[in-house]
Amino acid sequence: MSKKINKVVLAYSGGMDTSVILKWLQIRYECQVITLTCDLGQEEDLEGVDKKAADTGAVKAYVEDVREEFAADFVFPAFRAGAIYEDRYLLGTSIARPLIAKRLVEVARANGADAVAHGATGKGNDQVRFELSVMALAPDLQVIAPWRLWELKSRTDLAAFAEKHGIPLSSGARHYSMDRNMLHLSFEGGELEDPWLEAREGSFVLTVPPEKAPDEAEYVSMDYEAGDPVAVNGQRLSPAALIKTLNALGGKHGVGRIDMVENRFVGMKARGVYETPGGTILHAAHRDLEGICLDREVMHLRDSLVPRYAACIYNGFWYAPEREAIQALVDQTQKRVTGTVRLKLYKGNVLPVARKSPYSLFRQDLATFERDEVYNQADAAGFIRLNGLRLQGYARDLIK
Repeated sequence: MSKKINKVVLAYSGGMDTSVILKWLQIRYECQVITLTCDLGQEEDLEGVDKKAADTGAVKAYVEDVREEFAADFVFPAFRAGAIYEDRYLLGTSIARPLIAKRLVEVARANGADAVAHGATGKGNDQVRFELSVMALAPDLQVIAPWRLWELKSRTDLAAFAEKHGIPLSSGARHYSMDRNMLHLSFEGGELEDPWLEAREGSFVLTVPPEKAPDEAEYVSMDYEAGDPVAVNGQRLSPAALIKTLNALGGKHGVGRIDMVENRFVGMKARGVYETPGGTILHAAHRDLEGICLDREVMHLRDSLVPRYAACIYNGFWYAPEREAIQALVDQTQKRVTGTVRLKLYKGNVLPVARKSPYSLFRQDLATFERDEVYNQADAAGFIRLNGLRLQGYARDLIK
């Protein structure tokens, strides 16, 4: 570090890693440590997290409910953009990091802190996401990443450090490295480190196995306004409550399981298992509604930007000007994405079956296979001839 650290705000979960980090920061920098714990809908009991932080030496402990902000200001904008990484991953972990970083900066500012700290390892993407976000929001703040600095190299080392310094730890060790919030639950480690081994059933919590899902399909309707979901089965819900409701529906039918090998930003391939039941329904419904609401060229333009937008989230550039520019374009396209989609949930599948919108561009009088007075089929001949001119020219060159 380039200057003396007097006060640090630590992203704190209360688990072994961040508990050890809290004490390590105090010892290493002889500084005060403030902890921040964000409730992102991870369905964990956060009761007592602040007391545990204080008992471990924190001078102040924040425990904040940011579920609605997470859903409305981070999840929904990403889903308006149709963001999906490498055609499969709905970015559940990635999209939470810029919000945590934002709150770290805000708490640091409110308390006159010199630095923020996180518990992400030196092999993963989260270190990049946290630190790029902090650099974008508060370039003067220093960022401490203990996993890149300390001599502790294993879970055994952490446990020994905790015992030496009287840090209480929960009993039992997790088989997987897990991350959970209201949008998803991810699993890494264990047998998942071998891409040829099938994931154990223990790597799924939110969803039933598709083969054990109900034998009867269930229908769900989704109402949208300007690209955002507002109601499930006719019941208007807050953003966080809506996602939670869809998680229950999707999980019941085994929807939203993904097992994939992805390309991490830091340069390695990694295998992860993800459960995103509610998000999978949202993605399918939104995409289907756009089919009748978006102009063809507008849709294709937006689709061309999906990989770039998703990479912004995955790689930690949520607060970068390019993501904000794409978001502005996306939100312009979404002004008329209003309407209702009916979907069928069955054995791990989400099947859109009906859709309607007051801004529908679908014209039955044009699309019908019955007799109509609008479309002159003879016009298609000239259209085809004109589009084929370059192909004919290319073919003649080949014949020569």
